[in-house]
Amino acid sequence: MCSIFGYCGKQGSYEAIREALKKTESRGPDKSRLVNTGNGYLGFNRLSIMGLNCLGMQPFMIKDKKIKSVSETPKEESGAKPETGCEVVLVCNGEVYGFRKIKEDLLSKGYLFGSDSDCEILPAMYKEYGTDMFAMLDAEYALILYDVAEDKYIAARDPIGIRPLYFGQTKEGTYVFASEPKNLTTLTDKIMPFPPGHYFKDGEFIKYRDMSEVTSVIDGDLDEICEGIRTRLLKAVEKRLDSDAPVGFLLSGGLDSSLVCGIAAKLSDKPLETWAIGMDTDAIDLKYAREVADYIHSNHHEVIITKEDVIEALPTVIEALGTYDITTIRASVGMYLVCKAIHEQSDIRVLLTGEISDEIFGYKYTDFAPNAEEFQKESEKRIRELHMYDVLRADRCISVNSLEARVPFGDLDFVEYCMAINPSLKMNTYNKGKYLLRHAFEKDALIPDSILWREKAAFSDAVGHSLKDDLAEFAENSYTDAAYEEGIKKYTHARPFTKESLLYRDTFEKDYPGQSEMVVDFWMPNKSWEGCDVNDPSARVLSNYGDSGK
Repeated sequence: MCSIFGYCGKQGSYEAIREALKKTESRGPDKSRLVNTGNGYLGFNRLSIMGLNCLGMQPFMIKDKKIKSVSETPKEESGAKPETGCEVVLVCNGEVYGFRKIKEDLLSKGYLFGSDSDCEILPAMYKEYGTDMFAMLDAEYALILYDVAEDKYIAARDPIGIRPLYFGQTKEGTYVFASEPKNLTTLTDKIMPFPPGHYFKDGEFIKYRDMSEVTSVIDGDLDEICEGIRTRLLKAVEKRLDSDAPVGFLLSGGLDSSLVCGIAAKLSDKPLETWAIGMDTDAIDLKYAREVADYIHSNHHEVIITKEDVIEALPTVIEALGTYDITTIRASVGMYLVCKAIHEQSDIRVLLTGEISDEIFGYKYTDFAPNAEEFQKESEKRIRELHMYDVLRADRCISVNSLEARVPFGDLDFVEYCMAINPSLKMNTYNKGKYLLRHAFEKDALIPDSILWREKAAFSDAVGHSLKDDLAEFAENSYTDAAYEEGIKKYTHARPFTKESLLYRDTFEKDYPGQSEMVVDFWMPNKSWEGCDVNDPSARVLSNYGDSGK
């Protein structure tokens, strides 16, 4: 990952903005730069993934169709400045897939490039296409640019929200943008997530793509539909293997991460580096992850954690996440600790993960959807809100450990296709959740059949049932009943409803006071459905959990 920062006005103090940018150095530990545009600042912390030399350092600028990195001027007290005559200055945290083809087209139009960075094409795309460029990108990205001629800042974010971006306004009304809310806590009173699939210009957020919108329904032969799923996921994994830095894989032993690893193993000419994590007492998924690793012949690594590790990591995890959501925090503890081990024990810079499959194909609680229309509405809601929950978890747990996340199930073509499939086909009428995804890869033998057809287990449960139990016990011991009743009265938005949720909220407020609206609410099953009116987000409390956690 990298981190980006934009202060869109002249009132800001260079030192204050420099300190704000430093708060996300872990996202980009290789190099940091803050540029004075003449009407504000653009900042960048770099994690080198594509185009590893210094020529790929941002911000990028364009002048006379030539794109290059803004040079440093160490003696300049107010920050480095672009060259006179510069037309656009841009920072981007992202991966642009298929960028080489776009680059060839831009070269034919007379543009010149100085590095192998994928993001270097973006200033040229803006000059050529303006804000229409955003709908053209196949990318996971967040960017901020300054148009010198128009004297305007423009920001944009990918349609899923895989790359983070937040915004706020200073007391003077100046807009500020940054990769994480921690960058903005000293600059604005209200921090909000930048809406995915939008760009910002002239004080407005303009939607350019909504992945939850379905314009036409895909129906018909089940095998043909499953082949559409298969071919798109194969392409999604393949394009995410393109990296100049070492790539690794999170392997939980569940269906989604196992499929990503199985596809990657088929496409790779050397063994994958796979990583799994589990509690020292009751890790459920370690044996399944090991089974997949043996099958695909990966170099497999196991990280074993204890109750003490979980409790000690909790405040760090909440501070990194910037959330109080119960589901997100529980699942993040294991993910944070395995990513910490990867950072400390290997040279891996990029991690492929299995997020977003649940929101498309259903989860344990969506088995209770009363009809296809309700199933689809729930899926659309989850896709729109993903950036505040599972996608946020993957980004923060990985980036805080100076790694980059890539999410094949979040591929735009894949998501668009799968969201358009007739929801009656995606509902669990097969006595097996995610049947279409399983059936799509049934003949490939990329992973063991026992894994392909294995029941879903929640990630925090899969790391070990004791993880959730240890957290709940720690929370229970942190508050008396009276202290809990009094404590929840402090909050009106997203009011805590258990001692565990109060502990997370109190911890969140220490780092992000008064910023709870960055998250809509708690990621919970749809309580309006029969069988889903529960007070714990874990699938373990649902009647259909069955042998998921065994």
